[in-house]
Amino acid sequence: MTTRTANDTDHTTAGVHAALEACVRDYYESWYTGDGERMARALHPALAKRSFGQDRPGTPTVEDITAQQMIDAAAAGRGRSAAGTKLDIQVAEVGGGIASVNVFADHYVDLLHMIDTPDGWRIINALWRYTDGHGPRA
Repeated sequence: MTTRTANDTDHTTAGVHAALEACVRDYYESWYTGDGERMARALHPALAKRSFGQDRPGTPTVEDITAQQMIDAAAAGRGRSAAGTKLDIQVAEVGGGIASVNVFADHYVDLLHMIDTPDGWRIINALWRYTDGHGPRA
């Protein structure tokens, strides 16, 4: 796994990047292992997660997922079959208590917006898609 920063400025530190990476790892690894509690640790309760894709006829679709739905799905083991080894975390921007992080995994691409809360970094927005060759149209 690698962590790259596209826009590293003076106010970003190794500690902030490590905390962002830890949150992203909680998000992915809890999905892969079926750990709802760990998923809850990664997500802000007001999470807005959306997927963009196409159904089999090729019609564009957008689906919304809440934090509770993600926690429940993780706990039910819905992500176990997608477990992989690739987890490329790229911090695109961080400052003022917000961050933008892009994640490239074996089966998923996530564009994440994160906020620094009193309990640590949490994912508040996520836009995702399947990687090429994966998902319902693969």
